[in-house]
Amino acid sequence: MPITTGIDVGSGAVKVVVMAIAAAGEARLLGKASSRIRRREIAKVVDEVYAAALASAGAPAIDYVATTGDGEEVPFATGHFYGMTTHARGALFLEPRARAVLDVGALHARAVAMDEHGRVIDYKMTSQCASGSGQFLENIARYLGVSQEEIGPLSLEGTQPEKVSSICAVLAETDVINMVSRGIATSNILGGVHESMADRYSRLLKSLPDADVIFMSGGLASDVGLRAALQRALDKKRPAGDRPRELVTHEDAIFAGAIGAALWGGFRHRKLSDASSSHFSMMH
Repeated sequence: MPITTGIDVGSGAVKVVVMAIAAAGEARLLGKASSRIRRREIAKVVDEVYAAALASAGAPAIDYVATTGDGEEVPFATGHFYGMTTHARGALFLEPRARAVLDVGALHARAVAMDEHGRVIDYKMTSQCASGSGQFLENIARYLGVSQEEIGPLSLEGTQPEKVSSICAVLAETDVINMVSRGIATSNILGGVHESMADRYSRLLKSLPDADVIFMSGGLASDVGLRAALQRALDKKRPAGDRPRELVTHEDAIFAGAIGAALWGGFRHRKLSDASSSHFSMMH
């Protein structure tokens, strides 16, 4: 059974998984590791996280090393796959009912529609300057003196969310500073920030083919306040009579890109092995 690794080098973190992939396509997650990126030390972080993932999997021999995201320059990689395809395939592995994935990264968010095999049908993406990224929310939390873990629960406590009006991250942060000076409660500020982000994400998703189940991946997938705001936005934008759209996630959602890379790497490894066997048979 081939053993593959997936390395997802994002703007804010490196994620690595180790997977065993059977000939019939079934796969098991053997190990995983992740770490925030230290500026100017990306290569070192990749090496550290890769070693940690291998150790967690029991240090197996690796047949294929697949990268995605900004991982094209990883020197020991066997092949590289586009982020849209890896997140689509990884989301499908974690939630087989999903037909769309919303990946919220440190610098941007993207929505991808896929079929039951994880093949990309369509996608939309926010710009890097939009106030809907993980880095933007992290900056807001730092200004408010709130930890990442507190953001979601605090947001859910908000009773009168104060919406951020601008799509520019710099101007949106100015809006938040003004809210603080006006005495707006932290819970209502975070609730409003989440609502503004959710509106933007729901517009991305609305521009794609309809999907009954949407998987949320990336670093913000664990933010319960953001997920609740997005579910409300999806319900609000649903035409009367349409089926509800269910937003789901998974405890391993941050690894979706790495999982997809490992799975596509297993597929490519099998194709290369079959081609090599056929060539050997022809020679003999």
